[in-house]
Amino acid sequence: MNPEEHEELARLLPSPGEPVLTNDRHDLLKDHLMRELTEPTAPELPELPEFSELSYVATTPARRARTPRRRFAAIAVPLATAAAIAAAVLAGAVGSEKATTDADAVDLLNRIAEVAAAKESVPVRDDQYVYVRTQGAMKFAEKDIRVLREASWTAVDGEREGLRRVTVLEGPPSRPRDPFSSYSKGTHDTRLSPDPNVTTFRELQALPTDPDALLKKIYAGTKGEGQTRESAALETIGDLLPDATLLPELDAALYRAAAKIPGVSVVDDAKDYTGRSGVGLTFEERDGHTVWVFDRNSLDFLGSTDEALLDVGVVDGAGEMPAQ
Repeated sequence: MNPEEHEELARLLPSPGEPVLTNDRHDLLKDHLMRELTEPTAPELPELPEFSELSYVATTPARRARTPRRRFAAIAVPLATAAAIAAAVLAGAVGSEKATTDADAVDLLNRIAEVAAAKESVPVRDDQYVYVRTQGAMKFAEKDIRVLREASWTAVDGEREGLRRVTVLEGPPSRPRDPFSSYSKGTHDTRLSPDPNVTTFRELQALPTDPDALLKKIYAGTKGEGQTRESAALETIGDLLPDATLLPELDAALYRAAAKIPGVSVVDDAKDYTGRSGVGLTFEERDGHTVWVFDRNSLDFLGSTDEALLDVGVVDGAGEMPAQ
């Protein structure tokens, strides 16, 4: 791969970052969070990573690789401590040495890919918005865990302001001088300024749909990141899945690419974050922490054990709902 191709991929794919959060990075992360929560009209900060990428924002290279939208990322400290992350990484490193692939899991991934590829493409204009609705939870303090439902509207071309709407389903009411009052029980809107570090829908369309070529690009774009190249690739694929549901050929290619990564196995009775039952897939490279969950009959992607995917669509304006 020549330097130009590597540069192009680096703009499209996310970077898992270092898995262990040091004290100084923890302090920087906290400072970012407090500014975000106490200055709701300021431009949106770089989105914070999920569970296994806690040090991503605290590391500030000269140019950050583009990353898909991260649900719940800019709300609060994720549901894990640095110690738990370190333990998971160590366990994953050991597991990667003896990764074994379940033939049934590979067959399931290929069947999921066939279903995805058979879906009709949705015509999308540059002046429209991609709508994604999810549900998960975040830990704000030791005994303050809030269940959140988030809807986001992002411009297809990435050139216009979008919207994030967070509804706190379970959590304390607003309290005086509470730094997290913007995420007290109820619904709160935040503007999403255009961000060159966020992967646009048009950029997703430019990714190859041949699974071998796609996996090669993912490996190249995440080189040197994560505990292993496989774990970094799986993190990338998982990040792309929600938006890729609107792109049948790319969606299918992502599942076929995942089938080529060793260590996949079937979870017969899996549940997404909201409790919807289905069939699951887990990877030794991810230490079994995140399970992808699919409807047992339709094989539609339901999300994961950490975050449920409730709806994806295309609308004409920020704040609008997709036609049912």
